Amino acid sequence: MNRRPTLLAALALTATAALTLSACGSDDDSPAKDKDTIAGADTGDKKSPSPATSAPASGGRPKITFPADAKNVFEYEKTGDAAKDAALLDSTLGVNSVDEAIFKGSTDTEALGFYNAERALSASITFVNGYLKKNHTWVGETRYFDYEVKLSGANAAYITYCSDESKSFLKDKKTGKVDNTPTTADSYVLYHTKLVKNADGVWQTTDIASDRGSKTCQP
Repeated sequence: MNRRPTLLAALALTATAALTLSACGSDDDSPAKDKDTIAGADTGDKKSPSPATSAPASGGRPKITFPADAKNVFEYEKTGDAAKDAALLDSTLGVNSVDEAIFKGSTDTEALGFYNAERALSASITFVNGYLKKNHTWVGETRYFDYEVKLSGANAAYITYCSDESKSFLKDKKTGKVDNTPTTADSYVLYHTKLVKNADGVWQTTDIASDRGSKTCQP
């Protein structure tokens, strides 16, 4: 399934080089330790409760909820570095916030602007609006894996990861019809993202670059 709109892809391609070059020369990843457990999200080891995806509402953070027929699965290892692990967690919540906006049918959700900023927020709004105009949502499971995180100073992080959309499908909200498209190379996407820690300690995604059909992410 192709869930990323053309505009987001175009924006992403122009940002890829900048994101990649900026990440070079930053610190190396720490050795992996225990597998992280995202609050309310499925890490692949066990099923998520219903609603399928949620984020903690404590500490002023908005709660994120998904319908029971859709979920994101995030697979990554804790690095042992507090800043890297915080950036990784907020990265996943940024992804969830975009999908929540699709499910709620609105770009005015609390979480969307909480976890995304600058060009990433603009692209995310465009992405969500693409769904709303076509009266689409999605169902199934999208898996995110092969995470790498590098820090640049105390307040910036560069995270790359893959997604597998082979088990998630577009759904027409009016008719209820699900588009069961076959799995192809385009079902796999490589992402390069930049996150910046704001004054409240939230790692917001500010830039995102994607490469759909990347051989790096294909099985």
